[in-house]
Amino acid sequence: MGSVAPTLGELDASAVKITRSTNLRPVPAPGSPEELSHSYCTDHMVTARWTVAGGWEAPEIKPYGDLSIPPTASCLHYATECFEGMKVYRGYDGKLRLFRPDLNGERLVNSSLRATLPGFKFEVLKHLIAKLLQIDGPRWLPKNRPGEFLYLRPTVIGSGPHLGIQTPKEALLFIVAVPWPDPSKKIPEDGSKPGLKLLASQPDTVRAWPGGFGYAKLGANYGPSLATHGKAQSLGFDQVLWLFGEDRQVTEAGASNFFIVWENKGTGKLELVTAPLENQLILPGITRRSVLELARTQLVKSSGSLAPVEVIEKTFTIGDIEKAWKEGRIVEAFVCGTAYFVSPVKIIGNGDVRMDMVGTGAHRAGYAALIKSWLEDIMYGKDGKENHEWSYVIEGEVEK
Repeated sequence: MGSVAPTLGELDASAVKITRSTNLRPVPAPGSPEELSHSYCTDHMVTARWTVAGGWEAPEIKPYGDLSIPPTASCLHYATECFEGMKVYRGYDGKLRLFRPDLNGERLVNSSLRATLPGFKFEVLKHLIAKLLQIDGPRWLPKNRPGEFLYLRPTVIGSGPHLGIQTPKEALLFIVAVPWPDPSKKIPEDGSKPGLKLLASQPDTVRAWPGGFGYAKLGANYGPSLATHGKAQSLGFDQVLWLFGEDRQVTEAGASNFFIVWENKGTGKLELVTAPLENQLILPGITRRSVLELARTQLVKSSGSLAPVEVIEKTFTIGDIEKAWKEGRIVEAFVCGTAYFVSPVKIIGNGDVRMDMVGTGAHRAGYAALIKSWLEDIMYGKDGKENHEWSYVIEGEVEK
């Protein structure tokens, strides 16, 4: 008789083991040094171990603390690591919500497989997060402070002690929740109008390339970009506008997706334009996808004083932006993503050229602000959006 292959364990949120903290951490005030540090976590964390021989073990919720991994862990030597950025929102109806969490779960699985790490059923991610927030939500996002959020960082790392070029034999999934400053409430130090300043990357610096892994949310995408990011900040800019190829195609802005609204010179119509996904140079952002879906259904007709726009995913260059700027055809530009949400862009620097993205033409700006308001209504359950299909409500909070 032939041997039967062992059944590998599936990641199962219903099997979670819970150890409650007996030393609760002070909840930082908005704007405090702890919140601004982006590293002051809530009382508990989720961990789940995987091995090639046994699959996923039962996940745990336990007091937040340091991880213990060997110096030879795969993630430290071969960048076998991936992560997600998410938020949990305290709604104006008192409920906790996640925004389209299955899309984050699916992307985390895709990123994990790209980094030769284990997969799992993507819908399990939201259930693990819900169990964590059932415990930490009441203290860290109290019901008497609606309109606030916590940042969530689900991460998968190769944790086994195996040097040598090989796929990881052990992995660890962990999830932490972090108080996070709201970028939309940041006022520029010079008192000017809020908005990001982007510096166009130079040809000798490339963030992603065809056949690479720009479409996956891997730590390996970010570390090598920090030198260019630091240089941009030293010159007074906030983020890098990443370009690609000899024609300098626009891809992403920092870790966010980039959008521009301009007037088509040939037709005179307004277009909302962003880079396409087909060449896998950019991350398929969940906020990006939501912006596109809302725009295609809500902005094809006039909205208040805003003219209708055509929504287009296509390749365009920094030269196209500069030409539109010189001809007065730019209406506005913005970035979107979990961390920066929907943030306006006020300046793009390209070499010695400084382009003002606040349009001065006949068309009124305001598309980014309108889309942002629609998304906020869904995220916080406002104005009849309490049961929107993009929201996942976390029930069963444990009051203490």
